[in-house]
Amino acid sequence: MRDLPSEAQLLDWLRDNPSTTTKRDISRAFGLKGAAKVELKRMLARLAREGKIEKKGRRARPAGELPPVLVLRVAEVDAEGELWGEPEEWEIDGPRPRFLIQTRRDDPALGQGDRLLGRRIALDTPEAPPAARVIRRIGMGPSRVIGIYHESESGGRVAAIDKKTDRDWRVEPGDRAGAREGELVEAEQIGAPRGHGLPRARIVARLGDPSAPKSVSLIAIHEHGIPDDFPDAALAEAEAAKPVRAGKAREDLRELPLVTIDPVDARDHDDAVCAHADTDPTNPGGHVVWVAIADVAHYVTPGSALDREAKRRGNSTYFPDRVVPMLPEALSADLCSLVAGKNRPCLAVRMVLSAEGEKLSHRFTRGLMRSPASLSYEQAQRAAEGAPDAETAPLVETVIAPLWAAWRAAHKARDRRAPLNLDLPERRIVLSDEGKVVSVNFRDRFDAHKVIEDFMILANVCAAETLEAKKTRLLYRVHEEPSPEKLDALRETAESVGQVLAKGQVLKTAHLNRLLDGVAGTEHAEMINISVLRSMTQAYYAPENFGHFGLNLPRYGHFTSPIRRYADLIVHRALIRAHGWGPNPRVDGLTGQEEIDLPEIGEHISMTERRSMMAERDTIDRYLAAYLADRVGTEFEGRVSGVARFGLFVKLDETGADGLIPISMLGREYFTYDPDSQTLTGEKSRRRIGLADRVVVRLAEAAPVTGGLLFELLSIEGRAMPRSGRSPTSRTPRPKLAKSRSFARKRGRA
Repeated sequence: MRDLPSEAQLLDWLRDNPSTTTKRDISRAFGLKGAAKVELKRMLARLAREGKIEKKGRRARPAGELPPVLVLRVAEVDAEGELWGEPEEWEIDGPRPRFLIQTRRDDPALGQGDRLLGRRIALDTPEAPPAARVIRRIGMGPSRVIGIYHESESGGRVAAIDKKTDRDWRVEPGDRAGAREGELVEAEQIGAPRGHGLPRARIVARLGDPSAPKSVSLIAIHEHGIPDDFPDAALAEAEAAKPVRAGKAREDLRELPLVTIDPVDARDHDDAVCAHADTDPTNPGGHVVWVAIADVAHYVTPGSALDREAKRRGNSTYFPDRVVPMLPEALSADLCSLVAGKNRPCLAVRMVLSAEGEKLSHRFTRGLMRSPASLSYEQAQRAAEGAPDAETAPLVETVIAPLWAAWRAAHKARDRRAPLNLDLPERRIVLSDEGKVVSVNFRDRFDAHKVIEDFMILANVCAAETLEAKKTRLLYRVHEEPSPEKLDALRETAESVGQVLAKGQVLKTAHLNRLLDGVAGTEHAEMINISVLRSMTQAYYAPENFGHFGLNLPRYGHFTSPIRRYADLIVHRALIRAHGWGPNPRVDGLTGQEEIDLPEIGEHISMTERRSMMAERDTIDRYLAAYLADRVGTEFEGRVSGVARFGLFVKLDETGADGLIPISMLGREYFTYDPDSQTLTGEKSRRRIGLADRVVVRLAEAAPVTGGLLFELLSIEGRAMPRSGRSPTSRTPRPKLAKSRSFARKRGRA
């Protein structure tokens, strides 16, 4: 019989043999028999009392260490599609460890929140993270809901604020997390609903007062799953970043008067421009235009914590009261931002234009710049019109005048190219210091906006052309032409206002522009512009080039906004790799793995862009509903902007807000819906209601939490409507408001 192992020997053996840890296993390993096995039992009991080992049934393991097989919950699906799991049971102080989940081809698809049984494994490389192989999935992830918590005699309830549902969720006393009556909460489903009962939920986050101004964007952030907290590792990398110094690896561009022109409240300045007359005698009347873009690739290198988080977010998301940035503020508002008077690294393109605005040549460089001024659009416009302020007066002759001269030439070339010429005013929500809506108006659009827009488009074209010439892959910005079905719908709409969009021709933007020009300045202009926009396909990112229909360009790639778009960062890395720019293109250039992953990256960031757009639009809807909530009962003028089987959509002239008139509120008669002509026709009166009809409505209800508006129709095209005999608020409005916003989302309106 062998001697009892020492405490250290026993603990080492338990670590080395995690799958065989019963008392019988230990006795066999150390050759223990008889009385020694009794002593071993006492030794294991003592070590358990001292907290040095943990006993689960008949098995033992060193305290604080995980078993070889464990239950994991999928905690994250990162931007690269990798699954990361955390142990469901964790009783040790400190964060739960994370495991990279390894799946086989025939394993079920896993999503965030799913539970699985996994076996710990070691990956090949020493620096690889802890990993686990899926044995089987044992539970689906819980559904998440944002809603208002209510107390009732039968227990707690969460009333969902999602526009697509009016379901409530039951909350047991132990699952309330201290939530109070009327509080905005985030909850997750527990199990499946039984019979006809309400599904059960657990509150996982208390978000505060739903009527508080700051809650409007917070709802959208949580509802759409937009990441708004940076990992500590990403923040640490951003804080450790240092300004770039001049060196041989960068062209010195600090003498160029590269100015930024942005919205007055902008903090992330990622593009700067300047221009001067071309002195080359072979290009009389020509121009040289410089566009310099923040060199984000210098700071955000492939595979870094900053890169992983930027890819996960895909882009910045902008709300009236806040920005959820793609990069931490130390970079987005400081080191990467082209702030005036500071040396900043950049990627720049020098473009030579003819007197008629045609691009004759271009070249890219990696440089160091120092902007003399950060201007607002309003400042630049006033200076161009001869009314400079103290900041712009010294720049009029040297910066503003040559920039506008080059733009007027470039704009001629743009007009010849004939991109889609939509005229859709952008709503602007003005908030007080407390975050409440003060006014809703439409943003001014100046030539200054067009100057920046046209030169940015030109720079983006140059990036795509250069990378193609250098045979380096990139992510294109792709916009395919409209589908035949959408064109048929647009054709019907055009005919309803006396316009024609001919069939049997290869569609070009010029055809659509003729349609838009035909209604310009008329009462139908806004409706036709919206209809043309709705007929368009959704633009996306892909490594395959299918052209950009809307801009009427054969190739296009986003290069000009790497602070707020991951697609642009990919193009920057591709340019660095293609040119072999220093100091080390292997560190911050496009990697071979990224090149392989371009299809997946394109799909992911196309998704994050759509996610942000929906969150931003939902927030605007909620702000508009909050703004109008005090005006319930007020009459408004508007226009029919949509027709559905269940009612009409109306866009108000004053604010651009959209709302629903339920079909039950149109009168006592039955209305027939014609999807082809987009009309509702009264069965008895033969009254026909269609797109673009002028209406007067009364606001019956405004729901700020959901962003829904409900109208009562008073008159159409100057004719009073018969009363329906029913009050719009006599029925529970939530399903109608939810239905209206859900349908609007499908039609691209929300």
